[in-house]
Amino acid sequence: MSSTVPQLDPQQLKTWLLAVAQRDGAAFRLLYDATSTKLFGFALRILNKQELAEEALQEGFVAVWNNAASYQSHLAAPMTWMATIVRNKAFDLLRRSDDTVEIDADQFDSEVMNALQDPQATPIEALQISGDAKALAHCMSALEGLHRQVIALAYFHDLSHSEVAQQMSLPIGTVKTWIRRGLERLRTCLAKRETR
Repeated sequence: MSSTVPQLDPQQLKTWLLAVAQRDGAAFRLLYDATSTKLFGFALRILNKQELAEEALQEGFVAVWNNAASYQSHLAAPMTWMATIVRNKAFDLLRRSDDTVEIDADQFDSEVMNALQDPQATPIEALQISGDAKALAHCMSALEGLHRQVIALAYFHDLSHSEVAQQMSLPIGTVKTWIRRGLERLRTCLAKRETR
């Protein structure tokens, strides 16, 4: 752990949360100052857009203020509880603004192409791989945000279905269904592109 990043003391966070439950504004400020950077980074990894991550963080802290009295320390550490709130707000934003949360197409194209490139490929084969990567990137960007995310975690980050479920805090059945449906949509989309 880097010396510039202070280690968050769960006991101190718990004390502040208990004070926030009593509507203590000063404790809320201390809690925000201690945790907001880490929670913002967490939201940014989900949403990939700074302004959306800021919105998720803000909504998350409003929820922390309103729900601090319901925090139960025997169920979760303070940071885990707050990260869950921020994650849920980020996913709500993904659902609400699915049109605005898009993969950066150029970056995605290059990542997919790099993943598919074969150093042994002939120039003609390399062109074919490049075209396939563009088609895959196009079809991936047409999927719903969360479906795209589970497929990306499973196939580009090589996570098992249960690891994807754990990472996204979703039931394993939901993950399997979304992956199956997403793959069907990808197959259909790629088939349509081939017939052009």
